Amino acid sequence: MRFAIFSDIHSNLEALEAVVADARRRRCTHFVCLGDVVGYNANPSECIEVIRKLDCPVVKGNHDEQAALPASSERFNELAERAIDWTRERLSEQDKEWLGSLPLQRQVHDFTIVHATLDTPGQWGYVFNNLDAVASFTYQRTAVCFFGHTHVPMVFVRDEGVRREAAEHIRIEPAKKYFINAGSVGQPRDGNWRAAYCIYDVENKFVELLRLKYDLATAQKKIAKVGLPRLLAERLAMGR
Repeated sequence: MRFAIFSDIHSNLEALEAVVADARRRRCTHFVCLGDVVGYNANPSECIEVIRKLDCPVVKGNHDEQAALPASSERFNELAERAIDWTRERLSEQDKEWLGSLPLQRQVHDFTIVHATLDTPGQWGYVFNNLDAVASFTYQRTAVCFFGHTHVPMVFVRDEGVRREAAEHIRIEPAKKYFINAGSVGQPRDGNWRAAYCIYDVENKFVELLRLKYDLATAQKKIAKVGLPRLLAERLAMGR
């Protein structure tokens, strides 16, 4: 079994379609979505449709939650708030019901998935360092957990202690636990504009973190065309 695991699509249809196509070329047999299907970019309904057609496990992200509500209950920055208001107005009631019904975390095969943290998944905390990861490891019952939310691919390993590893290829070893951020499909924030996702080869106990070019120009033009803030288009090219 080869799982394509991805997060933080944020309504970027061009990036999502590129990731799905690449995963199929790499013989992935299953797909998993770590949340934030919507927000920021110009194709929320279309991205929901792609994910639903994949019929894959999905967990809820904070932008998914806010888009399903009549009005925001979380304090977003101005750009995020304008985008989520725009998104909310364009989603069908069926789309909102689907987003609102997503679980905060779940187990898939032999691993766990969550959007943010395992200790308080609905409070949308960020995991950027070893100390942040410790809290989630305390609640992790499987050897591997995949998460998103930060838009930055990273790997944390727990054995005698907790450490962050700079690695694109991870061999899952016995007696260790792994908390792995798949990065962002639709709005990376590590200075690299390319879409990020990962593949988990279950039989071979191997995880690969991948980056992929997509039709950036089209995604940017769509943002401008629908009247979303221009900065949302500009930041896609900066990976910020």
